[in-house]
Amino acid sequence: MGASGSELKRVRQSLRNNLRNRHYKSMMKTSIKKVMEADKKDASALLDQAISTIDRVCGKGIIHQNRASHHKSKLTKYVNSL
Repeated sequence: MGASGSELKRVRQSLRNNLRNRHYKSMMKTSIKKVMEADKKDASALLDQAISTIDRVCGKGIIHQNRASHHKSKLTKYVNSL
């Protein structure tokens, strides 16, 4: 049997959502990498931007709240160790 209408719609929706999720996850990973590669004077400003990005991605439901907390904790710990 071929795919029915609702099945095709779910495929379209999942592709669209996958693209959106990939965009936000990539944006989050980039902001995390910027903090990890920063020197001591720029790290705190970049940390604020990264935490904001992580919170935004979490608020959209793309990552779980616990995962967002894990990333924020890891980054804060790293910046404090500089």
